[in-house]
Amino acid sequence: MMRHATVTPVAVNDAWRTWIAENLMLGGRPEGLVGVLIQSGISEQDALAEVDAALRSPYLKGASRLRSRLAKRDWVLGIQSRLNRLAPTGVPRRKRLSGAAFLEEHYRRNQPVIITGMLDDCVARTKWTLDYLSAHLGDREVEVQFGRDADPNCELNSQAHKRRMPFGEYVELVRASGRTNDFYMTANNDESNREALRELMADLPPLADYLNGERRGFFWFGPAGTLTPFHHDLTNNFMIQIAGRKRVRLIAPCDIPHLYNQRHCFTPVDGRAIDVQRFPMMANVPVIDCELAPGEILFLPVGWWHFVEALDITITISTTHFRWDNDFYSDYPANHDF
Repeated sequence: MMRHATVTPVAVNDAWRTWIAENLMLGGRPEGLVGVLIQSGISEQDALAEVDAALRSPYLKGASRLRSRLAKRDWVLGIQSRLNRLAPTGVPRRKRLSGAAFLEEHYRRNQPVIITGMLDDCVARTKWTLDYLSAHLGDREVEVQFGRDADPNCELNSQAHKRRMPFGEYVELVRASGRTNDFYMTANNDESNREALRELMADLPPLADYLNGERRGFFWFGPAGTLTPFHHDLTNNFMIQIAGRKRVRLIAPCDIPHLYNQRHCFTPVDGRAIDVQRFPMMANVPVIDCELAPGEILFLPVGWWHFVEALDITITISTTHFRWDNDFYSDYPANHDF
């Protein structure tokens, strides 16, 4: 007599209950959720009972009211998103933009701009060659991110990719590597590199029309092909381009409801080729493209999503010490899971 193996049904645990509640809040059909539960090995009786319990739960009704408030906020954001499409897309270039005009037309209004002409006499543009960096700072120990290509969440997991090495060794690696995203010196390495590369900051202009006079910044240095995935910052930022070109893709803050932002300030949407099959809500999101050349400064307003790709060997200094209020991170949600 042949015996049939007994299949142990999958139990409904709190992880499944969280999944049921979240998907009901997202508008999932109850019968569809029941089907998924059954396909996952949960008995039909238990699946029906759990979904029914969720629908009758007073806790879920309370969460539903919060979802309605969120939908109202998304509606308000959607108004600005639609209005943005009435204007030509692009990041304006303004030559030697005055501090007053920058404050009124861009900083206060949360609008990006590329400022030209302010780095014409910047010492760093001619001084910071690969030969100079290697010869004068090569013995300094610096921190670099490695193994980035193997991790699609390399920025989110930046702590796991940190490696220390002589700066001169890194310079030669950049020189010889060709196009790659596997290693990159970024702002996430700044705590270790600030002292090691301190002399470089003296070669930058004070940009007193915009900044408060502090000579500090975050040092970004890597080969062509380095990528910074779509994310938003918690402060206003300047990208001061010293060497090489960068391609920058921008998305306005009002489009955050479509950005699949489930963890901190990142999205799984790949800026190299936006997959609208996988991320259908991105289909109607305007993306602004620009190319940042050596000697230009890009103002990245707080909350603006940006994707950055190096087209050459690049050196960029990012700064946040503006003359005006730039503390937006203090009010940022403490829980980074959304």
